[in-house]
Amino acid sequence: MRIGVIGAGAIGGAIAALLDRAGHEVSVTARGEHLAAIRTDGLRLDGGWGEHTARVRAATTLLETPELAFVCTKAQDAESAIRENAAHLAGITVVVVQNGLAGLRQAVELLPDSTCVGALALYATSYLSPGRITVTTTANTYLGSGSGPASAPAIEAARILDTAMPSKAVPNFTGCQWTKLIVNQVNAMPAITGLSVQQTIADPRLRRVITASMREAVRVGYARGIRYGSIQGLSDGILRFVASAPLWAAQLVPLLMKRRMGARPNPGSTLQSIRRGQRSEIDYLNGAVVAEAQAAGRAAPINAALTALVHEVERSGAFLAPDAIVERVRA
Repeated sequence: MRIGVIGAGAIGGAIAALLDRAGHEVSVTARGEHLAAIRTDGLRLDGGWGEHTARVRAATTLLETPELAFVCTKAQDAESAIRENAAHLAGITVVVVQNGLAGLRQAVELLPDSTCVGALALYATSYLSPGRITVTTTANTYLGSGSGPASAPAIEAARILDTAMPSKAVPNFTGCQWTKLIVNQVNAMPAITGLSVQQTIADPRLRRVITASMREAVRVGYARGIRYGSIQGLSDGILRFVASAPLWAAQLVPLLMKRRMGARPNPGSTLQSIRRGQRSEIDYLNGAVVAEAQAAGRAAPINAALTALVHEVERSGAFLAPDAIVERVRA
């Protein structure tokens, strides 16, 4: 099958390489040194799903219309990427693999002649050098749209992706998006400290702040009328516990998330962006919680503080010590 992957970074690169290994004809978009490396040496994958070098067609935009496309850019880059490739996305199924809450809705607005499906990648990957993607934690990818049953296009796209990596179509995709937003609460602290996700959760001072931000985000979701979806060991019931339990008890949830990640250090996607000198998508993660809180007539001070600290690190290039974070974020 002819498949296009727009944004062959950490998530899209893994999708592209594994679909190539499964025998599909894959084209990718990339830029700069990453594009040059893919063209010269191929797209190299290693880590949890094995090693493979994908000799894929690579350019700054799609050069032809595929039968199925995946949009895997950072959230802040999605609109421009979709507009640049719109001519080759009309009339096909487009799977939007993105963090945050806005990606699928934005694609539907920009691509009225396409069938748009959302996807949530729960696996973890590192993209720290051009042309190379490392899978640090293996996990499922969940596809769907809206709050009802999984649609036929989502089921078919999941079937195709499942030939390359574990994937399934799910009901209540909107609720699953919110659950993934809670999972992504672990991203800010590595970006602020320069530590791995596992290290930040292991530190009792930082774990308390992470748990407080998760609890605040879960409560905002309930204020917005969300019924959380069940993905990656989290469910509406578990998140109700996070929302109502004392902070010391709710810390069990990030500790369980840490155990699922395994021992290989996971820097998180936000820290990876900072290390590459790129703008992070923190405004679509913790920042999305702040925006949703405002829409519900509430405040989200912990998520607002973490968003501001990530932007501070982006501007200064200097990571913060745990004590300084605890002093500035009152959990």
